[in-house]
Amino acid sequence: MPAPGGGLLRQDDRKSSKASFPELFFDLVFVFALIQLSETLAKDFSVSIAAEALLFILALWSVWIHTTWVTNLLNAEHESVRLLLFALMLCGILLAIALPEAFGEKGLLFAGAYAALQMTRSVFALVALRRAGSEQAGTFLRVTLWTAASAALWLAGGLADGQTRITLWAIALLIEYLAPVIRYWLPGLGRGTREETGINGEHLAERAALFVIIALGETILTTGKNASERFDETTTLPVLICAFVNTVLMWWLYFHDGQQQAAEKAEEAEDEAVSDKKPVGTVRTLFAYTHLPIVAGIILTAVGEDFALSHAHAMTPAHAAAILGGPALFLIGVGWMKLSAGAALPYSHAAGLALLALSGGAISLASNMGLQFFATAVLFGVCLWEYRALNRAKAVA
Repeated sequence: MPAPGGGLLRQDDRKSSKASFPELFFDLVFVFALIQLSETLAKDFSVSIAAEALLFILALWSVWIHTTWVTNLLNAEHESVRLLLFALMLCGILLAIALPEAFGEKGLLFAGAYAALQMTRSVFALVALRRAGSEQAGTFLRVTLWTAASAALWLAGGLADGQTRITLWAIALLIEYLAPVIRYWLPGLGRGTREETGINGEHLAERAALFVIIALGETILTTGKNASERFDETTTLPVLICAFVNTVLMWWLYFHDGQQQAAEKAEEAEDEAVSDKKPVGTVRTLFAYTHLPIVAGIILTAVGEDFALSHAHAMTPAHAAAILGGPALFLIGVGWMKLSAGAALPYSHAAGLALLALSGGAISLASNMGLQFFATAVLFGVCLWEYRALNRAKAVA
């Protein structure tokens, strides 16, 4: 029997829950984009630059999570969907190239690539879902109209300068993040009954986990590159080892227990959506929202590690904000994810956050290298606390 929708729709079986090679190929663009972002932050880290970086993180995440939603519905092994992903990759490469100067001379290139990527994906999904007779077609009509409004603001911002550009792009992002919350409501069309109908929870969980791997891999690439340029300095090797341990600890905190909990919760939410027990916002929280501070924290951690390598004995408030703020954001995101997945409040994460916050008062007495060691020690303590707590819980059970 031929597959529904001429093979365009993702099938509901275990094999189709796995990330496909075209999706993994598409993710390579984000390795480049994240490296561009972290290098831009490391060159000139200030409050204004951090605010601009937040805008870029929100933009990159919006691109990735919405594309993942589309490939969650469509069969990424179908020839036309593959071609779509290749076209989106080209737009993503142009976007990443323009990113360091997006608030300067390359603003229109950044905005044009971004708008083209978002619109191409939305229009393709609308046409494909209509041809396949999917109930998601109505939702994607609303998605496309909302995306068009956002794209217009991105392009207008690309043509503007200074504060006007920032304002227009911020409004565009607000539209992109607000629309799913109100289920793409539009006058005359109403709102989608459930934009997550037909989700494959296992697939979304795996895709989100792979993006975290990409972000963690970016820290290894950038830290390794920076260390290789300064390997004759006496502080480089200990800072490099500390940075590597930091990355391993973040991997542990996300994958040892939290990711599996999120995957199980996503599958449970999928079953509830199918049985129409209640409107489902759980998946959106688990993967669209909690992963934002996780990814932002990893990127900021990479910037802090660069400061510890390049200015080991120096210290500025900006350096401290990156070195301590990266792990803090990561703990917020992972703790939020575990709490949303139904776990008890992770006290180990709260304690780690408290230690990082309290240490901010003593930054004048420390160096970048010392703060890097301290942040890594805090993450190690959080991992050890959680590991022992999980083992005690298993013994009781």
